[in-house]
Amino acid sequence: MSHPNRNTLWAETFVDELAKAGIDAVCLAPGSRSTPLTVAFATHDSIEVFSHLDERSAAFFALGRAKRTGKPTPIVCTSGTAAANFHPAIIEAERARVPMLVCTADRPPELRDSGANQTVDQEKLYGDAVRWYADLAEPEAEQRKLRYLRTTTARALGSATGTPPGPVHLNFPFRKPLEPTDVSGDVPENFEDEESLAASGRDGPFVRVSQGVPELDSAQLADIAETVSNAERGLLVAGPADAPTPTRTALAKLADETGFPIIADPLSGHRFGHDRPVVGGYDSYLVPEVTDDWPNPDIVLRFGASPTSKVLRNYLERTDARQFLVDSAGGWREATFTATDLVVADPTRFARRLAGELAGEGASGEEWTSRFERAEAHHWELVSESDAHFEGGVLASVAELAPDPATLFVSNSMPVRDVDRFGKPRSADVTVLGNRGASGIDGIVSSALGAGSATDDSLVLVTGDIAYYHDMNGLLALARCGVDATIVEINNDGGGIFHMLPIESFDPPFTGQFKTPHGLDFEATGDLYDLDFDRVETLSAFRERFQASIDRPGTQVIEIVTDAETSHRTRESLQKSVVHELSG
Repeated sequence: MSHPNRNTLWAETFVDELAKAGIDAVCLAPGSRSTPLTVAFATHDSIEVFSHLDERSAAFFALGRAKRTGKPTPIVCTSGTAAANFHPAIIEAERARVPMLVCTADRPPELRDSGANQTVDQEKLYGDAVRWYADLAEPEAEQRKLRYLRTTTARALGSATGTPPGPVHLNFPFRKPLEPTDVSGDVPENFEDEESLAASGRDGPFVRVSQGVPELDSAQLADIAETVSNAERGLLVAGPADAPTPTRTALAKLADETGFPIIADPLSGHRFGHDRPVVGGYDSYLVPEVTDDWPNPDIVLRFGASPTSKVLRNYLERTDARQFLVDSAGGWREATFTATDLVVADPTRFARRLAGELAGEGASGEEWTSRFERAEAHHWELVSESDAHFEGGVLASVAELAPDPATLFVSNSMPVRDVDRFGKPRSADVTVLGNRGASGIDGIVSSALGAGSATDDSLVLVTGDIAYYHDMNGLLALARCGVDATIVEINNDGGGIFHMLPIESFDPPFTGQFKTPHGLDFEATGDLYDLDFDRVETLSAFRERFQASIDRPGTQVIEIVTDAETSHRTRESLQKSVVHELSG
């Protein structure tokens, strides 16, 4: 292969090394300074290109794709504020431990801090939000430099996918010409033949990165096993994770050996897909009015991030149980500060080894587990009997009717909370994802479509009207990136979550400055983005349209009109009924 200039050689070497390491997709945003990278990616046969018109959508699309695949989809942009638009998704990736490779093009060093157009300080632009940063050397057709580039690429991928995974930032300074035009003498003749190792790399990655997993030694494991076997009442709590952590089989085995109930956050990967009972209605009944009459658990084994449910977090805070927080990176992801033990170990390996140590010495008794079984039965019976038109009923319907398999992406604010309380566990293989690292509403549409691009499973997105408005430009990826989806847009005309806060009692300024009704009609997005838009006003009509959408090609947006205050009062009423049944 001939390389017309050093920029082309540099970019093609970088992309070649990524492909050899298993990277098979990239998100590109248009721009001039990033031309060498864009051309190298666009002309590589084994890398799929997802083209985005704006950087924020590109970054969130890559984030969602990485959540579904477990490996980074690089994002590429030009210099200047383009790079700043990556920042929200990078923050989410860092907090949620999602692998991401950020590639920003830059002016050459002498133009920095010179007043040159579209030049900003990109050195460590994202601060501590990245696992690693490198300001790359300027391109040159020199064998040691190219080996450095290949090694740096391996290091970047290793850092992005390590323990914990997260974003890595590589900054690429390029001089003109940026296009693949011939520059006499830029790349020596016969360079590829004479410096084949640098120019062509190795058969496979230039540096193979082998990621190990942390685990306890036998004595430490035996000590925990003894504590578990001596407990009379225990719980397995699975918090948010982008993949089941531990795996479903490992957690099920541990539940079998301990007798502990599994309390599964919808984003844990364990609410759905199990053939065994899973506790999912806890958000309505683990309140003092009910649990003050229950004995406390002796021991709690916690996996994943902090649970979505405030009710569950408060319950765990009230108990005097010994709480083991299992985290492969030794992270302190427990903001109630009640955990007693940090277990730095791979969750799947820990669960399997602990189950093996226990070998049938189940701890929890029938009376303890039956409390949760009775509470679950009461909760789900009341939910199923309710014919109220409220937002929780929408999420209950989606969780019930989502196809097997499916990817379900839920927005922050109320949708994730409603699927937590009203999404009944079932054995269907439904992968529920959300952006709970920083819990923002920016980029929800793009993240969901990115996740959908990575699988043939049906994609369902449930979002509120504000989040839908906030990322409407992300809908362009439906056509440009070839993604189909069923999008459920819950329109309560504003920020419904604020009805949960004390500020609701202070109006003004509640309506104008917190709920912020917008009065927007989103039907025009149907024509703008070539999708089917349908508005419904009853839950029965929604269920009918949702089921029909699942079986149709293309993308359908089903807008269901709700009232935020009524929905909030309905949630309160259902919870009071459950509490009354269990505490009476």
